[in-house]
Amino acid sequence: MSFHDRITRHPLPVDPARAQDAAALFPHSPAALRDLIAAVAGSSPFLAGLIRQEADWLPGALDHDDVVARETAGFQDLSPDDLGVALRRAKRRVALQAALADLGGVWPLAQVTQALSDLADRAVDLALRAHVASEVRRGKLPETDADAGGIFALAMGKGGAGELNYSSDIDLIVLFDETAYDDADQMEARAALIRATRKMAATLSDVTEHGYVFRTDLRLRPDASVTPVCISTAAALAYYEAEGRTWERAAFIKARAAAGNIAAGERFLAELRPFVWRKHLDFAAIQDAHDMRLRIRDHKGLGGRLEVAGHNIKLGRGGIREIEFFTQTRQLIAGGRDPDLRVRDTVGGLAALAAKGWIPDAVAQELTDHYREHRDIEHRIQMVNDAQTHSLPKDGNGLRTIAALMGSGDPDGWQAALKARLARVHELTEEFFAPDEIKAERPQMSPESQAIIDRWQGYPALRSDRALQIFRRIEVPLLDRMSRAGHPAEALARFDSFLAGLPAGVQLFSLFDANPQLIDLIVDICGTAPALAAYLAQHPAVLDAVLGGSFFAPWPGETGLRTELDRAVQAAATAGGYEAALDAARRWAHEWHFRIGVHHLRGLIDADEAAGQYADLAGACVAALFPVTASEFARKHGPAPGRGAVVVGMGSLGARVLNAGSDLDLIVIYDADGVEASDGPRPLAARPYYARLTQAMVTALSAPTAEGRLYEVDLRLRPSGRQGPVATSVQSFETYQMEEAWTWEHLALTRARVVARSGGDAAALAEQIEALRLEVLRRRGTDPRVIADLDQMRTRLFTAKPASGPWDVRHGPGRLQDIDLLAQACALRSGDPARGTLAQLRAGKRAGLMDAKATEALSSAWRAFWRLHAAGRLLTDRPLDMQDIGGGAQDFLLREVDAPDAEAIRDCIRDHVSRAEALITAQMPQ
Repeated sequence: MSFHDRITRHPLPVDPARAQDAAALFPHSPAALRDLIAAVAGSSPFLAGLIRQEADWLPGALDHDDVVARETAGFQDLSPDDLGVALRRAKRRVALQAALADLGGVWPLAQVTQALSDLADRAVDLALRAHVASEVRRGKLPETDADAGGIFALAMGKGGAGELNYSSDIDLIVLFDETAYDDADQMEARAALIRATRKMAATLSDVTEHGYVFRTDLRLRPDASVTPVCISTAAALAYYEAEGRTWERAAFIKARAAAGNIAAGERFLAELRPFVWRKHLDFAAIQDAHDMRLRIRDHKGLGGRLEVAGHNIKLGRGGIREIEFFTQTRQLIAGGRDPDLRVRDTVGGLAALAAKGWIPDAVAQELTDHYREHRDIEHRIQMVNDAQTHSLPKDGNGLRTIAALMGSGDPDGWQAALKARLARVHELTEEFFAPDEIKAERPQMSPESQAIIDRWQGYPALRSDRALQIFRRIEVPLLDRMSRAGHPAEALARFDSFLAGLPAGVQLFSLFDANPQLIDLIVDICGTAPALAAYLAQHPAVLDAVLGGSFFAPWPGETGLRTELDRAVQAAATAGGYEAALDAARRWAHEWHFRIGVHHLRGLIDADEAAGQYADLAGACVAALFPVTASEFARKHGPAPGRGAVVVGMGSLGARVLNAGSDLDLIVIYDADGVEASDGPRPLAARPYYARLTQAMVTALSAPTAEGRLYEVDLRLRPSGRQGPVATSVQSFETYQMEEAWTWEHLALTRARVVARSGGDAAALAEQIEALRLEVLRRRGTDPRVIADLDQMRTRLFTAKPASGPWDVRHGPGRLQDIDLLAQACALRSGDPARGTLAQLRAGKRAGLMDAKATEALSSAWRAFWRLHAAGRLLTDRPLDMQDIGGGAQDFLLREVDAPDAEAIRDCIRDHVSRAEALITAQMPQ
């Protein structure tokens, strides 16, 4: 369909004289096109001039949508002087076609802005390359194989987003890749590329007899007041790392490598990604953006009453910038965690935020509609006189022209509708940036509580003025919520400990300020679980997960966790290497660990479910990190010799009964399969290869990094304990288990479970080890010494570590450890594959080793003890003491075991211990 056939509107009345001019200039053009040209020329002196200048070109050119490619074809062969003239002609033609296509309803807004943005990209690229080539011809630029001499331009702002309007200037940051030159040549190259950049800007922005191409602004570069117009990528990265501000982070949301050496530009943006997109939710950006908005308003004098006449549609109240700030700030908050939010254009950003639940769909759609309408108005304002203005006319005639260009025959009605739109945008965005300040007064406090509050300003988290400013906004609701807690004094004391442990507070306080529901959560945690509060103080960023949308979703299981962690680790490794992968794993695991604790604390899961979830999490961490560690190790020493290795979870991990404070019992088994050494840059013999790989795996799991540590790891359950090698060949493992292992080692083997593997045939090795485990149980479990050895073990254990008090349900006769040992003996003697205590007790019943009554009694005792033990580990990292943990924690324990009071719990423990001890003792040799 031809251009004139697609014209859907030309709203201005057609002046007869203008119509005659159009008919004279374009006698063979369709009437619809002549009417549009006449209407446009009557309203816009700028466009009228373009129409007369391009009268010979216009009729036959309009049916081609790819106007930029057509109008700049062959420009790469022009000299810099000829290029300047040609680009000015191309700008006139692209601007004219875009205006007619816009006003005639042929192109939507996105196509109009993209055409103008494409022209800007092409013009910058042509000018930059032309002047770099000139420097090369003059012998001023040292030789390099890099495309465009390593120089590139980043399109910023609307240009980066493909949203340029008619009279936009173009914001550029011009950098060069210093690694494209030898060290000795870098200063000379720098000087030549600075000259090329200046000449590029002049080619585009100087006003000549042919007009101009684009006003070019280079002031968004780092520290523009003291730096040249082109600097090295190394200098730019150093600046952003040390001094970059929030407004610069927001600017880089739209940044795009647009001209010159695109590959170098994209590498730079990839390196800059951690500066722009913070790894944690960044609610502190809200205050920065709000402050910036207020500074712009004050500087431009845009406060006061909202009126359409003279209103700045970009910077004024309810204008374009408010929608952009709203969108970009929310992108900055969450884009570090979710790459799907890293969208350059405003409409796309709003859609992505709605899709991920950060803003309601209705708000995103409403702001999108307002944004498009605002941008259309901005175009109309600028196409009248090609003026870089965003302000509506102050006079009635001017407003009538803009209303007509917008397709309205009712100027007064159009103004009323626009005023309502501006007010609505302001309402939606202002609520986000500046919610109502809380005017409530502090609740009444005891002198002791007031003394605690008075010392808060001396804590590290509250030492900065900004942290204090934000904290004052949350202090009243925080204290009010504490005053209504079940045990307010305890909640305040625990929060005091939490606050004292925070190294900084701006981000966390901003998080609370923007999400008041988190205050309820922190009060619950501080009032109930001091150990969880201490964990939160060490890892405050885990609160990000609560807002991520999936915090209360169904548990994904170990496979789902492994898939998610694999993605996170691989992405981090690709972007930042091995250490970044370890940090990513720690951040990810801390959030899931916190989720399990919160769910348990709030009764969403019970102790048994928590045990399985902690085990799923640990298994996923080991399974994801072992291959990554092996890959990093192979980079230095070559691939693993032979079939590879597996990590076997022992103890609680193998039995899938971890708690909030569990460490991991692991052993590593490998099969070199006759291969003597690895083949790599630094080859190792098979035995030291796997030993060092095991040590690297332990470091990956347990070493503290900037993100903390994952787990403490214990390798003492390996063959021969501390005296044995840290990694064991499968052949040695089989021989040891069959011929040398003690009964306690066979008992430990009943819980063994392969949790990770790495190597070419590690899957088959895992199956072999499981078959070997079952064979050992079947052959060694018939040894009549099993029960006798167990009896001796119990005596030694209870002597070395007796129960620490009446609340200790783990150590001592008739408690968890004792029941676990008997259950393992049942599995060993029956040759049953079961790993969990309850399943092993049932195996003993099936094998006739215990009767049903004893099995049920021991199972009941174990369940009660496990609930207390798991809950206790969530509450405190010290031995459980009902007097020490406080009333809130006592309430949690009472709920966990369904007891009316602490005395009932003590009675329950005593009864179960007595019964279980008698039943276990009856199994021992008499």
